[in-house]
Amino acid sequence: MDETLDLLTLALLPEVGPRAVRDLRARGTAAAVLGSPGDGPDLLPARAASLLRSGEARRRAEEEMRRAVALGIRIVGLGDEDYPAFLRQIYDPPPVLYVRGKLRGDEGPWSLAIVGSRAASPQGTALAQRMARELAAGGATVVSGLARGIDTAAHKGALEAGGRTVAVLGAALDCLYPRENEALASAIADRGAVVSEFPLGTPPAPGHFPRRNRILAGWGRGVVVVEAALRSGALVTARLALDEGREVLAVPGHPSHAGAGGTNQLIVDGAPLVRDATDVARELGLPAPSASGQGAGVDAVLEALRPGAPASIEEIRERSGRPTSELLARLTELELAERVRRLPGPLYLRP
Repeated sequence: MDETLDLLTLALLPEVGPRAVRDLRARGTAAAVLGSPGDGPDLLPARAASLLRSGEARRRAEEEMRRAVALGIRIVGLGDEDYPAFLRQIYDPPPVLYVRGKLRGDEGPWSLAIVGSRAASPQGTALAQRMARELAAGGATVVSGLARGIDTAAHKGALEAGGRTVAVLGAALDCLYPRENEALASAIADRGAVVSEFPLGTPPAPGHFPRRNRILAGWGRGVVVVEAALRSGALVTARLALDEGREVLAVPGHPSHAGAGGTNQLIVDGAPLVRDATDVARELGLPAPSASGQGAGVDAVLEALRPGAPASIEEIRERSGRPTSELLARLTELELAERVRRLPGPLYLRP
């Protein structure tokens, strides 16, 4: 606890970011830095050093800790046993994490991030939800950013499987964003963790999300981008993951779909193409996914197609009992896997 409070004291200093804290710690323990603020003028601005000398910095950290406890939030320091080990290895790890729920320091090898567009298509959200559900059912931890669209779908899918999911925010835990995901965040905290590096009271801001994205990129083995335009936060996460030596996987999309521009470009640039949870697990060396709700491995959508008999979307929906968005996503997966052919109409044919 003393070391965590020391790190929190450094993290709350004005104009001192994670990289500066990393460099300060490289010169000695956090306690040593706090005891000799004048020894690091290149990393500690004059105002920060003054706050340390006066004791005000420590008082602020102690008050932050009290507020967190009152809100049911735990502050986890970089040296704590349950601080994520993979995250600790990135270039500029957060000195502290604010946490609702439970962290697992050793879960990196079976964790992955699933990210994508906020303005995702129904097919994209259904695919992300199914992929997360099957991976989580197989034992993987699904990490995402609690944003609208693909992130929300990924969290929901993991929860549907009764699996573990982690949400990383671009604002403080007491300034949850987006507000409509409050119930989802509560469910995530029950099954996994909701996490932020931002001090209490920090509202969402554009500059916070690239910082959030580096945590998503560094949490586990890799990042799966489901849908993303050529300019998107998901591609920032992908680039950060590559910088940290993590794997980046991408779901392909039709060239005419703007939301597929980024994922298709990732594939052109060398990212493995993935169509479903099985592809993801194979590429990342994760536990084999488990088909949730299909009963003894039966695929309701595939079973709704009679071999050699083309069927319309309406017919397949009626036979399978699946909502249209999930149905379209699954048909796309089956088409990519060459288990279904799409005909004009559109009709679908099981060879």
